[in-house]
Amino acid sequence: MCLTKNHFLFVFLISLFWAQAEAQDIKIELGESEVALNESFTIRVTVSGEKIRSYDQLPEIPGFQKQGVSQSSSMNIINGQMSSTNSVIQYYKPIRKGQFTLPDFTLSVNGESVSTPGKTLTVVDARASTRNNRALDPIDDLFGRRDTEEPEYVEVEDDAFFSLSVDKEEVFVGEGFNVSLAFYMSEANQAPFNFHEPGKQLERIINEIKPGNAWEENFNITSIQPEKVSFGGKVWTKYKVYEASFFPFNSGSVDFPQVGWEMIKYRLAKNPSFFGSNRLQDFKTFYSQPKSIKVKPLPPHPLKNEVSVGNYRLRESFEELEVSTGEGFTYDFTILGEGNISSIRPPAIKRAQKLNTFDPNEQVQINRGRGKVTGMKEFSYFITLNEQKKLALEDHFEWVYFNPELARYDTLQPSAVVNVTGESRINQAISSSRLGGLYDLIEVEDNKLLNQGYKYYFSVLINVLLFLALILLGFLIVKKN
Repeated sequence: MCLTKNHFLFVFLISLFWAQAEAQDIKIELGESEVALNESFTIRVTVSGEKIRSYDQLPEIPGFQKQGVSQSSSMNIINGQMSSTNSVIQYYKPIRKGQFTLPDFTLSVNGESVSTPGKTLTVVDARASTRNNRALDPIDDLFGRRDTEEPEYVEVEDDAFFSLSVDKEEVFVGEGFNVSLAFYMSEANQAPFNFHEPGKQLERIINEIKPGNAWEENFNITSIQPEKVSFGGKVWTKYKVYEASFFPFNSGSVDFPQVGWEMIKYRLAKNPSFFGSNRLQDFKTFYSQPKSIKVKPLPPHPLKNEVSVGNYRLRESFEELEVSTGEGFTYDFTILGEGNISSIRPPAIKRAQKLNTFDPNEQVQINRGRGKVTGMKEFSYFITLNEQKKLALEDHFEWVYFNPELARYDTLQPSAVVNVTGESRINQAISSSRLGGLYDLIEVEDNKLLNQGYKYYFSVLINVLLFLALILLGFLIVKKN
């Protein structure tokens, strides 16, 4: 009995292994070796018992151009056993007559590598009738019929476009403007589309449109999301693929060239069948219109080459503060608003020696969204005051910027006041600080008095030597004459 059970288990495991091995059968079929100019060569990848989940790009063939890809599936029930077949067919259009070689190649289909030998292809003159080298409707096989005509695919007229949009036509130097690239389809569009390698296309487009005379703040779109918009009396679905704000460095213009965006556009079968391929993959490239942004120079100002441009306001860490002399405190000068946040410089400090402060710590936060670049840059100062006084920080800090909306320069000044109480600690501050120079030698030099009389005798000797030299020179001149 135990032997019978073991035998049954062994047979069951062998059957299960065999079923799994046979579950996915992959074949690669090549079309006819002789192709007329008005015919197509095909490479068909067929998977039995499984769907085609993934496959490599099919090879390029010299002398041929890829036309598109179609898919087909079939299902058969024989003696109660159901089997399915799925195919992907790549079409190649011959470009010119001659002999061309399709080399051996290997494809990865559903994670499994399949190799096939190549072949020599001969392209001849166009023929009146073409051989059937396309997918057949499996319904015909069920009823023992075969259609000798190729499936005919028609292109559906589309209502779509690709556009580069800007929010401003004219800006000042340093003023930001928004740029976006998007694909639009109207609600009335009947043509089926799909995206084709958007990541690779976007990398190419950014290299083409990115200007060299402007700072870019990229919004880093990671997924393409549909958005409903209305204009021109129509409702459109907008697929934004790129967005950034640019801040020009100098006057003149910022130019964006025409760029192309390729979409997969399917051609539909003129006579669709129940199981057969009802659409053929093709490609269509849409082109944006070139754009040019005029950049105006800033008005005359002593700091025109240094100021930030934007709409800003000031936030302080306190309004009023009481401290004791010699007691340090922290003052945060925070600039908030819309503009090129990363380029904001620290405020100018007037009479810095009275503040007893150093270079500030900096903190920056940049937000990119809703077509704008906003954020804040914080400058944190540690200040020590050694004299009793009421200190208005507006007398010591100021930050000049250019407001493009008002087309004028403006200044951010603090309103904070510091009340310093207590005895003066100036002397203690001097004694605790390193004076340097001559004072560094006090501890190491000898305090013994030196006789300074030798300097007098030395000067007398020099004068006597000069007098003798003049007498000698006069004697030589007289003797020569």
